[in-house]
Amino acid sequence: MKEGQQAPVNEGQEYDVEVESVGEKGDGIAKVKGFVLFVGGTQKGDLVKVKVTKVLQNVGFAQVVKKLDKLDRPEPKPRKRFATVNPDEMEDEEPEVDSNYEDTDDFGSDLDEE
Repeated sequence: MKEGQQAPVNEGQEYDVEVESVGEKGDGIAKVKGFVLFVGGTQKGDLVKVKVTKVLQNVGFAQVVKKLDKLDRPEPKPRKRFATVNPDEMEDEEPEVDSNYEDTDDFGSDLDEE
């Protein structure tokens, strides 16, 4: 965080976070908007609701409010699937050819003439 920039969290606020790693002293490390929060009593991979207890210039501290089964994030949009085409349907179709272009064997030969 740049000097003079305010932390994106405030004391008393609650967030749903995933503990990304564990610090030297055994506290879990989570991030909110890139801001590091130390969360005691957690392990890497834990999903928890935390309450921010202290905010310093570069880091903050939080306590676990409750363990979560999953983070409250919007579900990803379903991917569109390609249509399945029967091979029999493909046999009858000819590729569309643009009559404005001539098929030649010297493709790219003009590039060598620089």
